[in-house]
Order: sequence, then C-alpha cells, then structure tokens
Amino acid sequence: MADKLQSSTAHVVVVFATEGQLLDLLLELAQRNVTGIQWVASEAWVTANLLTSPHFHPLLEGTLGFSFPGLLHHLKSVNFTNQFDEKVYFDSSGEPVPLYDIINWQKDSKDGIRFTKVGSYDSSAPLGQQLNIEQSTIVWTKGQSRVPVSQCSAPCPPGSRQARRPREPRCCFDCLPCADGEISNQTGSTECTKCPEYYWSDTEKVKCVAGVEEFLSFYETMGIILVALTILGVVLTAITAIVFHRFRSTPIVRANNSEISFLLLLSLKLCFLCSLVFIGQPSVWTCRLRQAAFGISFVLCLSCLLVKTIVVLLAFRTNLPGSRSLKLFGPSQQRTLILCTTAPQICLCAGWLLGAPPFPFRNPTYQASTGKIVVECKEPWPPGFYLVLGYIGLLAFICLLLAFLGRKLPDTFNEARLITFSMLIFWAVWISFIPAYVSSPGKFSVAVEIFAILASSFGLLLCIFLPKCYIILMRPEKNVKKSITAKYPR
Repeated sequence: MADKLQSSTAHVVVVFATEGQLLDLLLELAQRNVTGIQWVASEAWVTANLLTSPHFHPLLEGTLGFSFPGLLHHLKSVNFTNQFDEKVYFDSSGEPVPLYDIINWQKDSKDGIRFTKVGSYDSSAPLGQQLNIEQSTIVWTKGQSRVPVSQCSAPCPPGSRQARRPREPRCCFDCLPCADGEISNQTGSTECTKCPEYYWSDTEKVKCVAGVEEFLSFYETMGIILVALTILGVVLTAITAIVFHRFRSTPIVRANNSEISFLLLLSLKLCFLCSLVFIGQPSVWTCRLRQAAFGISFVLCLSCLLVKTIVVLLAFRTNLPGSRSLKLFGPSQQRTLILCTTAPQICLCAGWLLGAPPFPFRNPTYQASTGKIVVECKEPWPPGFYLVLGYIGLLAFICLLLAFLGRKLPDTFNEARLITFSMLIFWAVWISFIPAYVSSPGKFSVAVEIFAILASSFGLLLCIFLPKCYIILMRPEKNVKKSITAKYPR
C-alpha cells in the first residue's frame, strides 16, 4: 500500500481505519519520508493520540476528519437536545443520526499536535445547512492555507475531450483534441460536438463558424489568368477573321473554303467565350449553360474541320480532272453535313438539361482539409457529361483519321497536315484532361476544364490559321494560285 501511495499522482487520501490498523502504514511512509499528502480521517482515528508523535508530524500535519461529539456511545436509547441546541437521538435500527465535529490537526506552540474543531456535520439540519466549515481556520498539509488539489489528470480544456486510460481509475484520462468539424466549449468535456452542416470548427475547436464559400472567382489570381487567356484567344480569333475578310479574294482564302473558314472562326470564338461561364459563383443558369455551350461550340468547330478535311481529300485525291466528286459535295452539302453532325449534340444537351439539369451545390466534402465550402455545379446524371465529351471525341477521331489519310498531299499548302497536327494537340489535351479533372478537388477541377478548353482552342486556332495568316501578311508572293496548287516534286 505504501508503494501505491508513493507512486500515485493523488495528493488527498481518505482513510477509514483504526489507529492500530493504520500505525504500520504510517511508520513505513514516515521511514520513506513521504510528505505532501492531505489525509482525511474517519472518526476512528481522527483524535488518536497514538499518532500524534513528533515522528509523524511531517506526514500527518494538516489532517482533516470527522469525530463524534464526546456528550454519544453511552447514550444508545435516549432522545434529547444538548446545551448547543443539537438534537441527539437514534433511528429505528439503533443507529445514531450522523453528527460529527470536523477536526483539524494543527501544531501548537510546543511543536506538538492539537485537535482543533473547524466545523461540524449534522444530518438532522435542513438541506444545505448540514455541513458547516470555518475554512479560514483550517491548516492543510505542510502548513499551507490553500486547499490542496488531488487529481490524476487535470480537466481537459475547451477544444478537447477526455479519453479514459484503460485499466486506470476514472479520474485518469488523456486530453485529445477535437477532430476537424467538431468542438467542445466546456472544461472537462467527455465528448466533442459535431458542427451543423455548412459550419466548421475554428482553430481552437471551441465554436462553430460558418464555412467560407469557395469557387473560381474572377478576382483571384487563377481566375484573372484564365480570363486574360480567354480574352487573348477571342482577340486573336477576331484579328484572324478580320485578316481573312480583308483578303477574302486572295487564292489562299478562297482555296480554303472561306465560308467554312469564317464559320470555324466563329465557333472558335464561341469555344473561347464559353470558358467564361465556368468562372464566378455557380448559379442555376450558368450551371445549365456551361456544359451545353462547351459541348455545342466544340462540336460545331469539329464539324467545320470535318467538312474542310473532306473537301481537301476530294480536291486532291481525285484521279480524273474535272471529277464530279467535289461538285457532289458543294456548299449545300457541306452546310447539311455541319448541321447533321451538330444536331445530335444539340439534342443530347437539350435532353440532358431537360431531364437532369446540373444545379448549384454547396459541397462540404473538402472542409476536412480546408475549412471551406466549395460551391460547384452538381451533375445529377454524370453520364450526360461523358456522352457530350464522347461525341466530341468521336468527331475529333474521324477528323484525325481523314486528315491523316491526306497528310501527303501537296506540300506548298497542305491543310490536311495542319488539321492532323491540330487534332493531335486536341487529343493530347483532352486525354490528359480526364484523369486531371477526376482527381482535382473543388474549384481546381473547374480550372482544369477551362485550361483544356483554352488549350485545345488555341491549338486549333494557331495550327490551322497561323500558317495562312503568315503567308497572307508576311509572304504575299506565295499567295497565288500557282503556289496553292503546286505538287510535290517527284
């Protein structure tokens, strides 16, 4: 028992024993020079002169306990009121009503121990008045005037919870910080409280605060860069259209089917502009518009490229002069093909938006790491997006295949080779996009999609139109019919 007391973190010990039972333990503790324990004594030894020897003074000074008033073991069958106006009587079992003096062991002037009454306990008194203590008169262990504190573990502060240590007393526990999204605002909490939805715990984990909404804003650095790239793309497309319109009567513009070229430039401008719908706080209309605008504008762009590729193949692959192949695929047929290839995407987007339209959604999933609520467009039917993307991929594959077949056409101006190169860039961008889009959290997935839109749009614009603008503006001597129709040297 002495080993347990010496190793324990407890500083207050309550003992129910007689002085004879307690003597050996106190001798052992005194021999070990164990001090600083606040003893609380039962009536059996609180006034035991045997334990007041100077040998025990360092150990037992400040002991506090209960004792019977003298005026009771001789009065087993009486019922009276004593001179202190205290009722003395016994219950039906012959047990006396608890009536105690509270005794404090204090040193006297002769360095001995005196038993000083510092209070009393009377169970017959009204509730709340049973215990009376003159705390200012108490001398605690080691002569201290401050009440000693005995605890295995200090109460856990707010922001944490108490976790009991296995196989140890209930007062022994560890303080564990509350998990993200949980709080405790009281000292000694045994559980942390989860914050309501869309609320988050502050850094101290003592209160819930409203989550900060996060989306790709026009005013943050990434949003500003993407908007600048979008405007650059629109400006370059507009400049290209102006150049083509200014030189529309030259061979290089006429040979490239100027009507389809202008439609392609218009669709590229739409591709650039649709990226703006992805920036800013999502709303009902932007969520519905963004994927539809993206899907239709890119399909229109690829439809124009498909028509241009077919025209190039029919123009240069015919075996006989004056072949009717190209005449059978005239402007009317070209417009019809563009309409027929764009219409399925329009129907798909319309059905998707009517049946299961995307809508703004406050996603708290990412709060665990950021404490922010991501506002995004939730797609209740994810296959809709992948069908739109898949149809774009189908047209891109057909364009790439047909353009690849025409890669060895005349070298002076081979639009099929330009289309092939642009489609390779297009495929590289969008194949990289899918895993990046799926793995990117929150607003970064939106940024990845915008980057893919801009990168593929710039690829199409620069690969197809930059060489032509270079010849028109910088090498006008090559902008003649003879140069356009030149063949490979054999």
